[in-house]
Amino acid sequence: MYVVVQHRFKNPEIAFARGERLIRNEGAPTGVKGLQFYPSRDGSAATCLWEAPSVDVVQRYVDSTLGDSSENSCYEVASEKAFAARPSGINEPASGGARPA
Repeated sequence: MYVVVQHRFKNPEIAFARGERLIRNEGAPTGVKGLQFYPSRDGSAATCLWEAPSVDVVQRYVDSTLGDSSENSCYEVASEKAFAARPSGINEPASGGARPA
């Protein structure tokens, strides 16, 4: 399944430092992989797309990694209604998981 995470950063500097683990899929539970990362220009928020066996496993992984630096809202994507096209100007990941643009 696909899971979207919407982050509201309480402390962007700490959240981005801790978030490097998420970007690299470091310590990710089995079957969990970050696919896309879309940070806001001002650094106050980000939206991510994950592939995972459940919403709960992503919620726990993200919450435990980012701690009190971010409020994270996760939900399952209704894949049958979703669409995606790669926008120009978005970078390919260097390796492993999602990479910031």
